[in-house]
Formats: sequence, C-alpha cells, structure tokens
Amino acid sequence: MTYVVTDNCIKCKYTDCVEVCPVDCFYEGENFLVIHPDECIDCGVCEPECPAEAIKPDTESGLDKWLKLNADFATVWPNITQKRDPLPEAKEMDGVEGKLEKYFSEKPGSGD
Repeated sequence: MTYVVTDNCIKCKYTDCVEVCPVDCFYEGENFLVIHPDECIDCGVCEPECPAEAIKPDTESGLDKWLKLNADFATVWPNITQKRDPLPEAKEMDGVEGKLEKYFSEKPGSGD
C-alpha cells in the first residue's frame, strides 16, 4: 500500500503533509503535490494533516489513475519537505469537482 494525492489538492496545494513526512516523499508541481509511491513507507501520518482531505490510501477503489499520476510526476517534479502557504485560492477551490480536467498543471513547482 501507498498513499496518493488526489483531485482536491489541485489549486489548493496545502503543504501541511510534507512537514510530517518522515521519508520526504512529496514532490511539487505548480498547483499540486504528489507522493512518490516507491518512497512512501505507508505510515499514514500525512493523511490526517491534509486540510483538503486529498490524500488517500491506494487501497481505496477508483484511485488507479491517481496512483499513476503520482508515480509519473514524482519522477520529474522537485522534492518538497518544508511547509509553505497554500495557494491564494485554496479555500474557494476546496471541494470543487473536476479539477484534474479543468485546472491541473504539469509544470513543476519550485521545491525546496
């Protein structure tokens, strides 16, 4: 099992999760975070830290596309280990449906 970041992180990008990760397996895109599934140790400490409830265990059904997306972008985006302010629109974007199709950016973030 591993954890994956899902749709609700897009255009929110809270980073509370990266601060508690003991193995630094988060990677940063312009408006989204991902978890590297081969680095995640399945400890689960990140899941309750996410204010947007965007982190899920990959054992939940329907998360195959998110596992692939997390795996793909974790190899090209920079590592992030320090908490930063969320995106300015985070509160208003929390819970918006269909963010992957409408807002997802493949551009990397700045990392640490």
